[in-house]
Amino acid sequence: MLQTHRVSTSDLHIGMYVSALDRPWLETPFITQGFLIETTEDIAKLQRYCQSVFVDSRRSREVHLAKPLQTVEGSARTRKVLQQKSSKAAPKERPRVPMEQIFRGRRLTPYSDDSKWEEEHPRAQQALNTLIFDIDDIFENVTTGDKLNVIKLRKSVEPVVDSISRNPDACLWVNRLKQHDQYTYQHSLSASMWSVSLGRQVGLPRQDLRSLAMGCLLMDVGKLRIDPALLRLDREFSTQEAAEMAGHIGHGLDILDECGVMNRDVIDMVAHHHERYDGSGYPNGMSGEDIPAFARIAAIVDTYDALTSNRMHAKAIAPSDAIKLLYNARDRDFQAELVEAFIQAIGIYPAGTLVELSSGEVGVVVAEYRTRRLRPKVMLLLDANKNKIARPQVVDLQEEPAQAGAPALTIKKSLQPQAYGIDLTHVSL
Repeated sequence: MLQTHRVSTSDLHIGMYVSALDRPWLETPFITQGFLIETTEDIAKLQRYCQSVFVDSRRSREVHLAKPLQTVEGSARTRKVLQQKSSKAAPKERPRVPMEQIFRGRRLTPYSDDSKWEEEHPRAQQALNTLIFDIDDIFENVTTGDKLNVIKLRKSVEPVVDSISRNPDACLWVNRLKQHDQYTYQHSLSASMWSVSLGRQVGLPRQDLRSLAMGCLLMDVGKLRIDPALLRLDREFSTQEAAEMAGHIGHGLDILDECGVMNRDVIDMVAHHHERYDGSGYPNGMSGEDIPAFARIAAIVDTYDALTSNRMHAKAIAPSDAIKLLYNARDRDFQAELVEAFIQAIGIYPAGTLVELSSGEVGVVVAEYRTRRLRPKVMLLLDANKNKIARPQVVDLQEEPAQAGAPALTIKKSLQPQAYGIDLTHVSL
């Protein structure tokens, strides 16, 4: 029985479950892949960005259509109405899969913090400065027709992997402050940092951490062969434009082939980072363990970084909100075990997260957000009246003593990036 229908957005109704779009999810303001249409505003938003969507009858509420659904491809009509009910809740719990099974053939060994944040910070800064400079040079050469300089990229990646292996805090902090002026470059760099942090949490060998870094840096390299005007488009894509954008995967694989990349993990990440655990992704509709493990990691960090970054169609959301969305999407879009490992790797308030404290002061999380998730070190930027502090200072929430008659200082909530006009690129120690 046909369970997924392609439907014109003009024929949408409340109660339908949208499982896929006619364009990449991350090129729209929709914050998660797959959702139930609950309001007329949902329909209006879909109509602004898409000409057609895929509706999953298994996850739709019971609805009765006034007319049969029209397929986009031609005049054939689907004869089945959406009559099956489904829940928005996460799928039923399944037996947990050990990490050793997910990463078969790899020896997983726990990492420890081999350096303090204060010691690692200058090394992380130097490593990222070099990598950013080299990425600009390498990618610029690709746009002019040269081959991708894989050797140079691998050499530049090594110090960053070393730094994250020793202590992820510093590298993630520096990366938050160094925002590249081109979204594609910054997104690839940030996703690379997140992926290495996740790999470190899992205990993958260093050569695999390097593969994760390389794969995320290159997963969108195919966009260098997409019309720049299309990348900057601030209106809905036509069906043809959506197909052209999705073609960045094929372009990326061509670029890897031209420069002789043979690392299977890197190739898998470029090829399959838009696949989804429930089979709703593209280009092949792969699902579950058929998706290579490193590509499953790439899908998580790709989505997380996009959600927490300003994009053409959507503003960044707070890291804690993005974490909740990933968690709610476990075993639908992303494998639950890897989502949970990612949350463990970056904490509730990752480095660079703006937070408001119980005192009303505003600051940015600096370090030890993994081992002391609710009481990390925070650099204060605004006082309780939200006025800029002349000389920002770092407070250790775990060691900050409670004032007489007042509870200890805690994080009240995380804030949206750039809240109160704060520009982290101008923050310095």
